[in-house]
This record gives sequence, C-alpha cells and structure tokens, in this order.
Amino acid sequence: MSTDDPTGHGRPTDPGQNPYGSTAKENPYGEPGGPAPSGQAPPGGVPHARQPFEGTPQGDGRYGSPLPRWLTPRGYGGPVPPGSRTLASFGERFLARLVDFAVLLVPSVVLFVLFGGRTPGLASLAMAVVTLGYEIGMMLAAGQQTVGKKVMRLRVVEADDGGRPADGRLWARSAVYAVPQSLSTVGAFFSLLDDLWQLWDKPLQQCIHDKAGRTLVVKEH
Repeated sequence: MSTDDPTGHGRPTDPGQNPYGSTAKENPYGEPGGPAPSGQAPPGGVPHARQPFEGTPQGDGRYGSPLPRWLTPRGYGGPVPPGSRTLASFGERFLARLVDFAVLLVPSVVLFVLFGGRTPGLASLAMAVVTLGYEIGMMLAAGQQTVGKKVMRLRVVEADDGGRPADGRLWARSAVYAVPQSLSTVGAFFSLLDDLWQLWDKPLQQCIHDKAGRTLVVKEH
C-alpha cells in the first residue's frame, strides 16, 4: 500500500495554499511582541499616555500648570500618597486669620487705649510691631504655625520642596505681612490686596507675603 497522501487529503505541501487559513491569529497591533500603534491600547493594557499618576500627582488640570511632585491637587479622587500635602483653601486661611485676630485682640485694645486717642500713628506702629513679633515668633518656634493655623491644621512650608523654610524667608514673609499695617490707610489697602491675592494666583494660591518668603500654606492630612 502506498504511503503517499491522496491528492486533496492530509497536509498540503504548500502552506500558502492551506484552505483553512493561517493557524496563527493576526496581531491587530502589529508584529507579535511588538509595540502597539500610537494612541491604541494593547489587549488588557492602558496606553502609556493615559497611565494613572505614579506616586504623587504632578498636575492640576483645572489650571493647566504643573504642581510640585509633593503636592496633591485639591479634589484629587485617588488615594493621597504618603507625605503628600494639599494647598490650603482661601476659606481655611481666612478662618485661621480670624483666630489669630482674636489672639491679638487684647494687645490691640490695650494699645488703642494707650495711644489711639492722642497718637493714632504711634498706635498703628506699635500694633505692627506686636503683629510682626507674633508672626515671626510662631513661625520660628511653633513649627511654622500660628495659633490659627494650628486650629485649622495648616502649615507654612518651603515652596520648592515642602520642607521648613530658612529663617530669612520666614522673616521676609512675616515682615511683608505685618509692617504695612503701620501705614494707616495705604497699609490697610495693601493688607487687603495681600490677603486676596491668593484668589487669582494659580496654581500655587500664594499671597504677596508668601511670594516674598517663597513659601506655601498647606493643609496637613
């Protein structure tokens, strides 16, 4: 009996004429093992351009500008990476200032009684000195937190890396905040502008005195 396969039966001698087609599935994403075409995801994978944040989120899409790696954007829906912080909101900073105002209310009243009626300019200068002493004293001795910031769980940090600012920067920050309060009407206008500046300063939400000291105010998680 002949061992040759009858014509039309068995395995064809020419693989290109296999009536059943190729036994290997075509890779719709190019050569097997090769990279997926740009903009397409390989099966079960995620395109590189759409990968979720690795580590700390670095951008806030609302503003279109990157944030430092150690800052998490406000409203970020994922888990907050360990050690990351969030910028304090305007409302949180305003409430912290109200608490500080209450702390300084007693010396303000005393100074007004002593100097307010006869020499209001001297009273304003004395109050600016008290405010400066309070600000810089708390920044240096209480972990960059005033009483109000402690209540609201806020902290002043270095804008570059989130660490403790150098003493000189804390002095500059405190001076720009406190000294203008001695200038009566002009000082009051500057102080108001200083506090409101964070509303349109994006993405870091700095007041003018924050910019002077190259600092940020963050919320402690």
